[in-house]
Amino acid sequence: MIHSTQTEYREPGTSVSGRLGPVRRLRLAAAASVVALGLTACQSNTQIEKAIDLNPDQGSQENIASLTAVVERNPKNAEAYNVRGTAFGKAGRNREALADFTRAIELNPRFYQAYANRALIYRAQGDPAAAIGDYNQALKINREYDVAYIGRGTVYRLASKNEQAMRDFQRAIQIGSTNPRAFHGRGLIYQAQGNHQQAIEDFTAAISLDPASPEPYNSRAVSYLAINDGYNAIEDADRAINLNGRYADAWITKGLALEARGDKRQAFMAYQRASRIDAQSRLARDGMTRTRG
Repeated sequence: MIHSTQTEYREPGTSVSGRLGPVRRLRLAAAASVVALGLTACQSNTQIEKAIDLNPDQGSQENIASLTAVVERNPKNAEAYNVRGTAFGKAGRNREALADFTRAIELNPRFYQAYANRALIYRAQGDPAAAIGDYNQALKINREYDVAYIGRGTVYRLASKNEQAMRDFQRAIQIGSTNPRAFHGRGLIYQAQGNHQQAIEDFTAAISLDPASPEPYNSRAVSYLAINDGYNAIEDADRAINLNGRYADAWITKGLALEARGDKRQAFMAYQRASRIDAQSRLARDGMTRTRG
């Protein structure tokens, strides 16, 4: 039996580069200079968040072929298209995913999960207005659908519409969502507002719900840095790195924390690792320049 599936492209991750800016929060040890650490909502285009755990092979050609056979046997089954659309999305085949979700909606106009899935594709294609429209439609059908509040909140947050985003994350949490993205998203807004204690509480909640996701650890590390708690910042950065050794932003966070406590040699090594992962990272290059012995 085919079940309605909600797949979620991982939301732009906890990017230090999006948060190190003009708001001066923390003094870093550097050669005759002070580096400002600011915190804003993340805007990078890396990691994506998921609403459910997906089989790693879901986007494989073999799986798509199997799902295509199901669609061919059930051409009027909306869920068949929705599930195949999920696989196409997992494989990065957005045009085909969009077509399948649209067909699912045509077959079942009240298929709110398909609207939310299609919204993810629109977001991935850089069409936030269309994404908002589909999330709105999903919520017209089911006002208690937390995934749609979280998805719409994420689109608002990435557009710097923090008031609307906060309302959506709050609503998802109020209706009892156990989706870690609700707490992580709200935490990022608190962080952007400089409310780091509440941000830390929300990141901690997100971690308790999904301890295998590195982004909330890195987010919490940045807030620890902002309140001059370097020990916990390093601990969390290390946890994020242990979960994903190629998470450049976590290496940068670790470098900043090490630099803040005066360990320039270790900080340089952390920045160097970040630079090897993301050669375009100015933060990593600047950190290496400051800490090079």
